[in-house]
This record gives sequence, structure tokens and C-alpha cells, in this order.
Amino acid sequence: MPRSTAGSALPVGRARTLAQVYRHFGEVEAAEKSPLYERVAVALSESDEALRAIEAAPARKRHPAVILAALHDLALAGRAPALAAAYAAADGDAAAAAAIDTLLRMTDTVVATAAHRQTRTNETGRCAVLYPAIAEAARRVGAHAVGLIDVGCSAGLNLNVDRVGITYSNGQSLGDPSSPVQMTSSTVGDRPVPTRALPEVVARVGIDLDPVDVTDADHARWLRACLWPDAPGHPEQAARLDAEMALSATTPPLLLRGDAVEVLPEAFARVPADALPVVTTTWALSRFPLERRLRFLHRLDEAAAGRTVAWVSAEGVGVAPAIPTLGDRRASGHSIIGLAVFGQSVLRAEAVGRCWSQGRLLAWLADS
Repeated sequence: MPRSTAGSALPVGRARTLAQVYRHFGEVEAAEKSPLYERVAVALSESDEALRAIEAAPARKRHPAVILAALHDLALAGRAPALAAAYAAADGDAAAAAAIDTLLRMTDTVVATAAHRQTRTNETGRCAVLYPAIAEAARRVGAHAVGLIDVGCSAGLNLNVDRVGITYSNGQSLGDPSSPVQMTSSTVGDRPVPTRALPEVVARVGIDLDPVDVTDADHARWLRACLWPDAPGHPEQAARLDAEMALSATTPPLLLRGDAVEVLPEAFARVPADALPVVTTTWALSRFPLERRLRFLHRLDEAAAGRTVAWVSAEGVGVAPAIPTLGDRRASGHSIIGLAVFGQSVLRAEAVGRCWSQGRLLAWLADS
């Protein structure tokens, strides 16, 4: 396996920086969660040839998660059989060797995939947070129908929030108990999650810079490639993702490509006039600079000039403008569940809960 040498032609400063990024990813971020990715990332950090290949990608697409997903995509596509076999056997040394070999033989393909794709982490676990908050928004407004607009939607899987089954650790349940997509979430605190059912969903609109079409085989494979091949619970994760995509494919949402601030007016126009538009953001606004977050808020206010609009958010502490932080510290390890209602030049914003691990743990706080 090629390793760093004193005579490498790779620029020293850049090589060390990229090598450190990959070593840190392997030894810190992947440690204990994915022995395969730990071994592969460290091996990549030690190979000058691999680092040179990675540097062919745009700077913002050299992150280990992106490159490893691009390699995994090739394995799933049957174009890197040695890597696929190593992953299936959970053989770290073989995976490291196969990953470097694949990267060097197929640099252009790996770089092209990395350049044109984004890593995807959307899971319906977020529905455990979204469902009660959207239902609460509808209750407060008196809405009998809602139109969902998901910002940063990826494949729009969150737009099926009413079509999945959710069971909470305290025995409460929401959604469809017969759905092929079932999830669980643990609850903490004294307040139960409200069990009010969602009203009829009459529109499902997603906005993303690069939306994923689950009916496209290449797109669907990319979502699978973003799952770490040996992470805890991977078989269950993969099976649930397949079920999510199959469910979404039965009634595909409308996916709008573009910047949310620019595309929101079109999304609102797709929601019937007699339905409440509910915009959802789940860990999407952290990618926006503050000025764009404020502009996003202004877009919601603009839309409310002619109709009531609701916004349900699950974002890090202090990320969602206008949503109270409850005195919590930034980077505290949890997120705030926000509910804002815009109407007649009035904004009513409240923190209705906290959540951890993207909805796997939930504390409901609001009176309902």
C-alpha cells in the first residue's frame, strides 16, 4: 500500500492538511462507529497517490464523507467488486487496499461523483419530531388541510411524515401503524408528545440545490452509498431507506431545484389557497450564512401577507432566527424544535421542544 515518502511530489503543506483531515476522520469521527471507514480513511491519509487523486476534486468536495460515499457508490454499482467484497466481509485491511486501488484506477469517476453529489443524511427519524409539531401548527391555526414545503429536502422523504408509523418509548404512537416505514423515538421529560393527527396533506413540495429523485436508479443508489457500510444498525438502516424510497415513489413529491430563498414563492404557489402552508427545515439552515437565514425569515413573512403560514424547524441552538433558545448554549449537543406562525403582520414563534440525534430522542415542552 503506497505511503508518504520524503520525495513525494505532493505539495507538503496541502498534503499534510488533507492527510490530517482524513486521519482525524478515521481516528475520531469514524472510530467505534465504522471500523471499515476508520481503516480506509487512515489508509488514504497515508497514501500520497490517494491524496493527489482526492485533490483533483473541488476543495469543498474533498471531505472524507464525500469521497468515501463516492467509492461506496462504485461498490454498490458493481464497478468496484474488490471493495464491495471487502465491505461485505468487514475486512478493514482489504477494504483499505481496495479503496486506494479503486480511487487510483477510477479517479475521474470518483471526482465527478463527488463534485456533483452531496452527502445525504435525511432519515424519517426526523418525522418523530415533525409530525407532532406540524399537527400543533394546524391546531393553532384551525387548519383542516396542510401543504408541506420541505427546505433542504434531499429526496423529499420527510414529506411523507403522515404516511409513516411512529412509536415513542412512552407507548404513544402517531401516523400510520400499517405503513411499511416504521420508526421509534425515545422521549424524555414530563410532557407527553401530543397525539393529535395531522390533517389532510394536499401538497408535498421539496426544495433543494440538488434534489434526489428516488425513481432514478442512480439517485437511489447514491442515497444507499451515503450509509456507512458497517455502522451499527446498518442492515436495518438500509432496509428502512429502501422502504422509505419505495413509499415515496408511490406518490412522488414535487421537487424544486434551487436556492430556498429564491424558490420559496414558487413553492407557496403550489399549495392550494384553502390549505395551511407548513415550511419545514431540519438541520438545513446551518448551511446558510446569517444574512440568508434572515432573508429566509423575510420570505416567510412576505408569503404571510396574503395567507397564514407556519414554519416548523429542528435546528441547532441559535440557528433558526426568531426561535427562542430557552437559555441553552450554542453547540450544546441538542437542537431546538421551533414553531412559528406568520399572519397579518404578526409573528408568533415558540420553542416547543428539544431533540437529540436527529429525532431519536425528543423532549416535548409546549402546552397543547
